[in-house]
Amino acid sequence: MQRMIAKANVRTIARAATLVMVFFALSRGLGLVRDVVIAAQFGTSPQYDAYLAAFKLPDFLFNVISGGALGSAFLPVFAGYLAKEDERGAWELVSAVLNWLLLISVSVAALAAIFAPQLVRSVIAPGFTDPAQIALTAEIMRILLVSTVIFGVSGLFMSVLNAYQHFLLPALAPVMYNLFIIAGAWFLGPVWGVRGLAAGVVAGAAAHLLIQLPGLAHFKVRYLPTFAMYSDGLQQVARLMAPRMLGLAAVQFNFVWDTILASWLTAGSLAGLDYGRRLMLLPQGIIAQSVAAASFPTFSTLGAAEAWDDLQRAFIATLRGVIFLAIPSAVGLLMLGQPIVQLLYQRDAFDAHSTQATVWGLTFYTLGLVSHSAVEILTRVFYALKNTKIPVLVGVASMLVNVVISWALMNAFAWQGWAAHGGIALASSIAVTVEMVWLAALLRRLPGTLSLRPITVPVLKMLLAGTVMALALWGVLRALNGASPWVLAPVGIIVGGAVYFAAAMVLRIDEPRIFVSRVYRRISGR
Repeated sequence: MQRMIAKANVRTIARAATLVMVFFALSRGLGLVRDVVIAAQFGTSPQYDAYLAAFKLPDFLFNVISGGALGSAFLPVFAGYLAKEDERGAWELVSAVLNWLLLISVSVAALAAIFAPQLVRSVIAPGFTDPAQIALTAEIMRILLVSTVIFGVSGLFMSVLNAYQHFLLPALAPVMYNLFIIAGAWFLGPVWGVRGLAAGVVAGAAAHLLIQLPGLAHFKVRYLPTFAMYSDGLQQVARLMAPRMLGLAAVQFNFVWDTILASWLTAGSLAGLDYGRRLMLLPQGIIAQSVAAASFPTFSTLGAAEAWDDLQRAFIATLRGVIFLAIPSAVGLLMLGQPIVQLLYQRDAFDAHSTQATVWGLTFYTLGLVSHSAVEILTRVFYALKNTKIPVLVGVASMLVNVVISWALMNAFAWQGWAAHGGIALASSIAVTVEMVWLAALLRRLPGTLSLRPITVPVLKMLLAGTVMALALWGVLRALNGASPWVLAPVGIIVGGAVYFAAAMVLRIDEPRIFVSRVYRRISGR
């Protein structure tokens, strides 16, 4: 009976992950279209550098105040009210969190808008020397701060719907967001420049929020005009959120620090870093973030029920699946980075120099792709068991590693005559790998004695399959030397994927067999 329950929990995650992954793939696909449109409009220009710098503070505030910090703290507490069928307490918690969220986010955003020029000159981009670029950065920042408030509310609503195991509308929300950014870049960019792009971000944030309202209506959301300062639920959320805020602040500070360093480099370095990081995050978002979002409610429910064996099985199955897909993604980006960037971006304002700047960022960010993907799952199991301290301490340590070595690697790359922003990307990959290893080592601190021992041999086999894939792609690159990226990138992706899948079958890795059997059952109707 216990084994049947465990399988049911894994199937629950698999079904939810499949739905979320489809829409994450659609959203990331649109995000790729968005980046292609932005690249054609702005390339790696100083104006786009200004937009990217302006984005850092609003993004920092959202993530620290109301993004992942709130979601990871709020969802387990809210799910606890639902498990006890305490509807009144559940909606009082939602209302109180919403009211505090609006009060804090509006106040902080207003202060940031007032002092935007000073923040740009002293904190965000001290390397910018052109007064016009500084003024543009401050102006764009003020526009984007509006989206910070909207996204805070929308993120809370996503957590409510996920607690009800409703993933469709939250998964559609990023799709709407990207559609409006594409519209802003396509239609307003030629007229308003990067200001049009910022307007698209604000409109996309509003669409991200509005599309979730029908789901809240379906679950009969009830708003109460209360701050419930002394309620047990709110205080529990605050206790769980405080260390998570610190951890996310450390993560976000890494991005701000990278921006600070890149602002001192040649024009286009910041844009090259951003394009490279976004391309690396494309498979990471489709694979790891979608699965993490789908697995978190199940992890939380199993943890609350103290079903440790079920949690161990669900956790291992989830982590194995993510690593199985992340390895070939990393190998593909490392081996085919240049033709992929040429195929996607190199047109109009995005020239060969922009391609090289992006490839440098992409290559060294990709070295951390598997670690990024694993961290998504590892942190979720800590949060599900209401242990936010360990991920926070590890995240802060990872931030310190990045801060210390990024400056050194940036200068080392420059000394070698390489693109200096590649050193910044490499430091980020090293830091997230340290974070992954440390989190894995500290799993034993959690109740239920979670262990990674069952995953050791399968991951070694996956790495071997990835090595075979890399050798096959090396052969493709030699055979098609000088071919158009329109030929080289698609052929390489198809051959690399096929070789990895075949190697995994030969090595008797379970994931391909599970995939084939599910496809067969779906086709045969069994």
